[in-house]
Amino acid sequence: MNIKIIYEDDDVLVVDKPAGIVVFPEKPTRSDLVDKTLIYYLIEKYPKLVDVGRPPRYGIVHRLDKDTSGILLVAKNNETLIFFQNQFKNRGVEKKYIALVTGTIKEEKRVIETLIGRSPSDPRKQKAYLLQGLTPQYLQNTPQNKRLAITEYKVLRRFEKYTLLEVKIKTGRKHQIRCHLAYIHHPIAGDKMYGFKDSPLPEGLNRQFLHASYTKIQLPSGRTKEFSSELPEELSIILERLKIKD
Repeated sequence: MNIKIIYEDDDVLVVDKPAGIVVFPEKPTRSDLVDKTLIYYLIEKYPKLVDVGRPPRYGIVHRLDKDTSGILLVAKNNETLIFFQNQFKNRGVEKKYIALVTGTIKEEKRVIETLIGRSPSDPRKQKAYLLQGLTPQYLQNTPQNKRLAITEYKVLRRFEKYTLLEVKIKTGRKHQIRCHLAYIHHPIAGDKMYGFKDSPLPEGLNRQFLHASYTKIQLPSGRTKEFSSELPEELSIILERLKIKD
C-alpha cells in the first residue's frame, strides 16, 4: 500500500488518503484486515501507534469514508490525540472538501443545519431531521442519537448536469456531507449509498466525488498549521470531460 505522508513531526502524521481504503475496521483487530485498512498499514510502519488510543482506531483522530480521499490526521501519542479531539469537539478545526454534486445548485452559498441520526429504514445510512416544527409523531420516530450537524458550501463551478462545490463542515458527524447534500436533493456524484435511482453519473467515475482538500489545526507545539491535498488525478480527469454550463 503506497500512502503519501504530507507532514510528520513527533506528535502527528498528516496522511493523504487514497480512495478505496477503509481507515480502520468497525470491529476490533482481525488478521484478515491487516492489508486492507489504513491503520494497520500505519502500525506496520509506525509500531508505537498501538500504544495510542484504543483499538481499532488507535491514533486516528477523525475518519474518512472508504471512497473519500484526502487529508487524515493521526496522533502519534495519547496527549496529542486528546489535544486534537478537544479541538474537534470545540469546533476549532477548519476542514474543506471538494465535492461534485448532481444537478444545478441555484444558491452561490448556503448553510445546511439539521439534526443527523441513523436512518430507521437503513442502519448503514444517516438521515437529516428538521430542527424546528417537529410534530410529536415525528419526534417519536426520530432516533435518540440524533445530533446537530452544520455544513456550509459555496459553488466553485457549474456544469450542465453537475455543480462543483467547496464544502466546510462545522461539525463532524458520520456521513455528514453525503447525507446533507442528498437532503437538499443534490447527492454527490457516484455516491452509491446516498445517490438517487435517477442520478446521472459522469463517464469513468468509479467512486464518490468527495475529497478532503484542506485542514487548518493547532498543533500541540502551539503553532497553527494548514495542510492541503490536490484533487486526485482520477477526479481531475472527470472534471475535464464535463461540459461547462453556459
